[in-house]
Amino acid sequence: MRLIWDLGAVLLRWRPALLLRQVLPRHVTDEASATAWRRRFFVEGGEWGAFDRGDLDEPALAHRIARRTGLSEAEVQAVIVAVYEELQPLPESVALLQRFQKQGLRQHYFSNMPASYADHIERHHAFLQHFDGGLFSGRVKRMKPERGFYELAHERFGLEGQSVVFIDDHPENVQAARAFGWEAVLFRDAPQVAGELKALGLPA
Repeated sequence: MRLIWDLGAVLLRWRPALLLRQVLPRHVTDEASATAWRRRFFVEGGEWGAFDRGDLDEPALAHRIARRTGLSEAEVQAVIVAVYEELQPLPESVALLQRFQKQGLRQHYFSNMPASYADHIERHHAFLQHFDGGLFSGRVKRMKPERGFYELAHERFGLEGQSVVFIDDHPENVQAARAFGWEAVLFRDAPQVAGELKALGLPA
């Protein structure tokens, strides 16, 4: 069996609404405005999705979001930079990853992440050593939930003939994994995932 993990909001902290409140306090003043700005700023099918795919670099992303939202480019760039520090390991999830690694289970990561953040994560977060490789969307120009990204993972990770369990916090990515033939678990927190993996036969 192979275990495949998403990173953001699964193994790495990702709180976009809170991040916007911290970086843009003049614009984001309460929980309601934070939610509205999160939907407006991090548009997965828009500029931010193109950034994740590797089609935009940080200056181009800042320019386009500023033009669309009315923020200054400096304000947008401040948010982009703040994401580097936001992406910190989630201890309970990393402990689960380490437990499976010690049991000899081969694990991979599979993340919608631009190359600049991917580079930072690889330099600063040692938990990646527990993986047998992974894929970042910004390096391969494919993204979840596109079938082509799952096909590439199947090929790169050598999954032919393997049973696979995929963990992700987005329902559409979980649905795409199941449609591809993988088992999949929708992440809410580490204890919930541990319970669901145990039900699938993993000694969690």
